[in-house]
Amino acid sequence: MNTAHKVQPQAKHCNTMAEVRSHIDALDERITALLVERTHYMSQAARIKQDVTKVHDQERIEFIAARVRRMAAELGGQPDVLEAAYRALMDASIAFEHREFARLREGATA
Repeated sequence: MNTAHKVQPQAKHCNTMAEVRSHIDALDERITALLVERTHYMSQAARIKQDVTKVHDQERIEFIAARVRRMAAELGGQPDVLEAAYRALMDASIAFEHREFARLREGATA
C-alpha cells in the first residue's frame, strides 16, 4: 500500500476524557464494520479452500504482520501495537475459519 498519496490519520485535540471516548467510540463503529466485512471474507476463504491444512498459512500471517507494521510506521503509528492487534485478529480469524470450514462440510461426507 502506498500511503504517500493518502491523508495521514490525525487524532483531534481533546480537552476531556469525554471527548477522547467520543472519538474512540466513533472509530470503534467504523472499525467494527470493517472487521465484520473482513470476517465475511474469512467465510468465503473457508468455502474456497479445499484442504483444512490451508486454513493456517504461516507465510501469509507473517506477510500481513510485516505489511501492517510497515503501514503503521508510514502513517506515524505504533508498529508494535498494530502488529499485536493484527496477530490477535488473525488468530481469532483462523479459529473462525476452521469452524466455518467444518460447518460447510458437515454432512458432505456422510
